[in-house]
Amino acid sequence: MTRQRIHAVAWWQAEPRRLDRDRAEVARAFPDLVFTDPGQERRTGRKTRAGQGGWSGVLPRWPFERPEPAGLTALTGQNGLELRVDYVPAYPMVMPRLWPLDPEPDFMERTQSTWHVLPIGALCLLQSDAAWDPDTSLVDLLLKAAGWRIEYALMRAGAIEAMTTNGIVTDDRLDHLLHAPQQDPPRTPDGPDQQETSP
Repeated sequence: MTRQRIHAVAWWQAEPRRLDRDRAEVARAFPDLVFTDPGQERRTGRKTRAGQGGWSGVLPRWPFERPEPAGLTALTGQNGLELRVDYVPAYPMVMPRLWPLDPEPDFMERTQSTWHVLPIGALCLLQSDAAWDPDTSLVDLLLKAAGWRIEYALMRAGAIEAMTTNGIVTDDRLDHLLHAPQQDPPRTPDGPDQQETSP
């Protein structure tokens, strides 16, 4: 009896339409991000292996539909979040990893769920892995990442004690904190509908 060899199929070969969709949507929404082709060799430590593809670059400071608050640059500076997006072998069934590069959370921030960062350093943008819908646009995650950068700055300034549950993409509850320079920021009232205790 002969054994059949099982060959793994890369996600971009199994889901070519999803790859095309991501490339079109991200290029339209965030044209400054640079795409890395799947299968391109990548060094990790001493090993070189084929990567899964991804994106890198700097997100816009305020890519949301409502007007940018006047005091935002006093809080965050001119630039948005610099990040790297890594697709994973099981994409799109499993969400990609988004790694903040600038600002990059420190070790202590990675140990506390209030910062929405996983212990490995990637962003925690959903309540749980089960909350990921394989049909979700990568653009939606990138918008959440842009919002994370602003909430991160508010956390560092002491204006909030925990990041919000759903982010600020469509929720303007924290906008009032961004309208004035953040010299001595006001505190947001605590409450179950305002703050989150775990990612």
